[in-house]
Amino acid sequence: MRYVIIGAGAVGGTIGVRLAQADRDVTVVARGGHLDAIRERGLTLRQPDGDVTARLAAVDGPDDRPLPADTVLVLTVKSQDTEAALATWVDAPVAGGGTAGERLPLVTAQNGVANERAALRLFADVHPVCVWLPATHLDPGVVVANGHPHPGMLHIGRYPVGADDTDRAIAADLTAAGFVAPVRTDVLRWKYGKLLNNLGNGLQALLGQDIPDALAERVRAEGVAALAAARIPHTSPDEEKAERGDLVQQRPVDGAGRTGGSTWQSLARGAGSTEVDHLNGEVALLGRLHGVPTPANVAVQRAVRRATRERIAAGAFPLAELEKMIA
Repeated sequence: MRYVIIGAGAVGGTIGVRLAQADRDVTVVARGGHLDAIRERGLTLRQPDGDVTARLAAVDGPDDRPLPADTVLVLTVKSQDTEAALATWVDAPVAGGGTAGERLPLVTAQNGVANERAALRLFADVHPVCVWLPATHLDPGVVVANGHPHPGMLHIGRYPVGADDTDRAIAADLTAAGFVAPVRTDVLRWKYGKLLNNLGNGLQALLGQDIPDALAERVRAEGVAALAAARIPHTSPDEEKAERGDLVQQRPVDGAGRTGGSTWQSLARGAGSTEVDHLNGEVALLGRLHGVPTPANVAVQRAVRRATRERIAAGAFPLAELEKMIA
């Protein structure tokens, strides 16, 4: 299979370089200075056991040439960019006739749980991935991946349920590229468990590493209550810990640990948007649908949007201000 990685940031860049190193056919989709750097110098993946640079085909979107029929589209953009990416690729022609939306598998390797439903409106064949992959993208042409001994764990399955030969073939390629890639018929249960963990992303973006335990616990507890009211199953922290074991640990790269998660990185880069409305916002949505108060998650949404709008540095939002917003 040939892979088109739509979004060559922390997750997409790591997956793309590792697949290329395993001799898979990879094209990455990027934009701006990041695209220019990849075209000029290749995409450098900095890892605990050394750096590697892959000379990848890099584009900013589809062109008039039909995509090969064995292409797999891997969506790794942030959730707020999903709809635009889907609209860009859905009508891309495929060799032999038809369009990408009709004929090609779409893999959603993203945080949150809203991407799959959006994708299924346009693509007939959707494969969610639960992403456990500690990586950072701040500089053009460079991704730092701290996972060790494996760069990440990527559960894959079919949407809305089940698994098929496409999942198994993709998982085999990911395994060859060094990832742990379990095929799961209940992959959404894993993604909802990951959602609960990602509720802390906004707190980290606002406050840095100094997050009061009580605040982190409250944000998660609201998420657990909202999922329970909606009768949505999810994995537990103990189950997730047992699954990962020592397979994916975070190790320093050149003596430095990982600086921050995906939402922190968006603020640090001045990206102009974050995925908070698809993480804490998912809890707010479920709470409103099922009568569960979620004031802490709503406050995190508001605060991150304010930090983005006012260009408040990552980790520099006043704790007292956030607590006032929750109250």
